[in-house]
Amino acid sequence: MTAVEQRFREFKMPDVGEGLTEAEILKWFVAPGDTVSDGQVVCEVETAKAAVELPIPFDGVVHELRFGEGTTVDVGTVIISVDTQPGAGDAPAPAAAPKAPEAAPEPAEPEGRQANLVGYGAAPSSTKRRPRKPVPGQQPPRTAPAPAAPRAEAPAPAPVETGPELNGHGPRPGAARPLAKPPVRKLAKDLGIDLATVTPTGPDGIITREDVHAAAEAVPAAEAPAVVPAPAAEAMPPAARERRVPIKGVRKATAQAMVSSAFTAPHVTEFVTVDVTRTMKLVADLKQDPDMAGVRVNPLLLVAKALLVAIKRNPDINASWDERNQEIVYKDYVNLGIAAATPRGLIVPNIKDADAKTLPELASALGELVATAREGKTSPAAMSGGTVTITNVGVFGVDTGTPILNPGESAILAFGAVKLQPWVHKGEVKPRQVTTLALSFDHRLVDGELGSRVLADVAAILERPKRLITWG
Repeated sequence: MTAVEQRFREFKMPDVGEGLTEAEILKWFVAPGDTVSDGQVVCEVETAKAAVELPIPFDGVVHELRFGEGTTVDVGTVIISVDTQPGAGDAPAPAAAPKAPEAAPEPAEPEGRQANLVGYGAAPSSTKRRPRKPVPGQQPPRTAPAPAAPRAEAPAPAPVETGPELNGHGPRPGAARPLAKPPVRKLAKDLGIDLATVTPTGPDGIITREDVHAAAEAVPAAEAPAVVPAPAAEAMPPAARERRVPIKGVRKATAQAMVSSAFTAPHVTEFVTVDVTRTMKLVADLKQDPDMAGVRVNPLLLVAKALLVAIKRNPDINASWDERNQEIVYKDYVNLGIAAATPRGLIVPNIKDADAKTLPELASALGELVATAREGKTSPAAMSGGTVTITNVGVFGVDTGTPILNPGESAILAFGAVKLQPWVHKGEVKPRQVTTLALSFDHRLVDGELGSRVLADVAAILERPKRLITWG
């Protein structure tokens, strides 16, 4: 290693997940000239799984930032260089001047791209302003010259006497202004007809709509003036009313994972509607329980516990398909995934060894998982190794759905909205709190019987949550 190489240390984009190939630089926390120390966070990057803060592994002064914020960089590419001997005098710099983050190039963009953000900034001057409609009494701004006088073949208008106002729309200025109601004048304007050339047939010499249409039909096509349509949003180019956003980060990873899962694992989805009135009452009771103080108690907690008990009773559903080795991998642990909507898109972090946790421990882990996801601080490790997932579509008021499996997992349970509905209870129709559950599973390794048993067990527990004690 040369003296210059020893002095100017380079930090490369690391693989912060499991086999990730790229990451986007979200934010720099340092600039050229700043002093950094070993372990100091210098930037935040977004991988295909989560946002991660990167610490620098050595001391020194920032010499150069190689890429700007918003740039996607391949793993193993140098992103920052640090002068570890700032007092050693000048040395050859790798660039004429340190690159400011906002001036960094975007290597993946096509040539000729302007510096504007997608959907913002000045658009190419591809549209032209439409000419305004002609105003009565003014020369219309048309390309064809206006006629110098009324056509000779058109009959002269009948003399108009000065008299009282016509329907309250202004005085009659003698022969200088033909009589016509406002809707008729608008029709004539839209058709490009000069009312002075129209023969009136209405009472008192008033021009009617039929008179205007007759005059329009009498005008030869070649002589008809151009009609200027009203500007409309539909007339604008489609590109002017669209926004384009690059597919990257969490959205890109989610799309790839869902396509892979949908076209790799044969999905089967089963549904069951269940009376959860007793479960909702238990949720209310647990909120007052001193043992649950400090943790969030909600229906999702009991749905998660019910699914864990159902898996305990039917452990073969907790498995994965190993295509390479042609094996089914049965797992003696449950890493319970919880689908979470975040500003960066849908992610599925999981609670490690959820089956071994007590109800208060499960509630605490669930609350921490959701809070971390909303803050965008979920680590890649927290989203790896899941075995079964729950998606709570009920929070959006949705009854249920047909969820797609998280890649590598055998089943996913959709928990729908809890609604007050008429229900037969003890032989009578009563208002009860009801929800619909949907279980999707990989039919390569889960038969219909096994999937049905798991879904039926979850429903039975939610209908009579005391089963958590006898079955759990």
